[in-house]
Amino acid sequence: MHDSPELDRLRDWDAGAAPLDDDTRHRVRARLLAAMRDAAPAPAVRPRRTVLRVALTGAVAAAVAATTLVAVRDGDGGTTAAPPGSSSSPAMRTVSARTVLDGAAAYQRAHERTVAPRDDQFVYTKEIVKETDRKTGATKTYVDENWHSVDDSRRSWVMELGKGWWSDPPGKNESHWPTQDWTRLKQLPTDPDKLLKAMRAPSDRTPDYSRPIAEGEWPLIQMSLAGLLYRIPVMPAGLRAAAYEALGKVPGVKATPGVTDARGREGIGITYTGRIGLDSTFVFDPETYAFLGFRSTRTSGDGADRKTYTQLTYLDSWAIVDKARQRP
Repeated sequence: MHDSPELDRLRDWDAGAAPLDDDTRHRVRARLLAAMRDAAPAPAVRPRRTVLRVALTGAVAAAVAATTLVAVRDGDGGTTAAPPGSSSSPAMRTVSARTVLDGAAAYQRAHERTVAPRDDQFVYTKEIVKETDRKTGATKTYVDENWHSVDDSRRSWVMELGKGWWSDPPGKNESHWPTQDWTRLKQLPTDPDKLLKAMRAPSDRTPDYSRPIAEGEWPLIQMSLAGLLYRIPVMPAGLRAAAYEALGKVPGVKATPGVTDARGREGIGITYTGRIGLDSTFVFDPETYAFLGFRSTRTSGDGADRKTYTQLTYLDSWAIVDKARQRP
């Protein structure tokens, strides 16, 4: 049996995060490979080697599993989870994922801050992570500050759960995916249908927009869009809104009312499940559809020492700066 180009890209999956231990890495790759093994062949890929960076924190890499939701029909034909005891409050109302994500796109366009950073600058972000041990209820809060090279050619400083390290730029004939190179980000289409097709071939700088999306390509598209939205907090004008709309078109994306964010606000969660379901949820305001933050799961240890944590993350601030480790 021959591996597909998608598998070749997944072999070099790198989240820009601290390395996983051997056991975790083996489990994650085994699940990803099993889920992707019957994917439809992608078009010929150019020699450039792509490092797939889609992990939504190191924990999510170990949480490749589908989410079961109780679904009901809403007015526009979509489905959404309806938890027992749901009320008529905005956060608990029944809406489709498509409605939420289209609303988020509209909100983004109305409130977007446009920037034009230089290639030699860095994108600074400050994220707040609230993590709760599901067994003991103990909660810790971390402040993660990141400095990503605008053109992805310089070492970036990245943090996770309060610990930081230098992340080297991609080597010769390599590239990160989703890309953080501002020039390449500007080349991504802001039409959601075209963006979906661009997400299926990370090494192809000239995607074939005329070719329909094959069923086996959706897992990679789903992961690529999720990584783009999570790992790229600052984008060229129109791209984030297009990514929200594109995610709403992905099969298996669901809306879940009554999801609490890091600040204790009830929102509507968007969870992508599909054949590769990552245990992470985007949380949106139930009235304006403004993006509030992420909810995900992290596990550590094994056997009797295994622990599970709920992580709530939000972007506190961002800026463009001239040097890594320079605060605005």
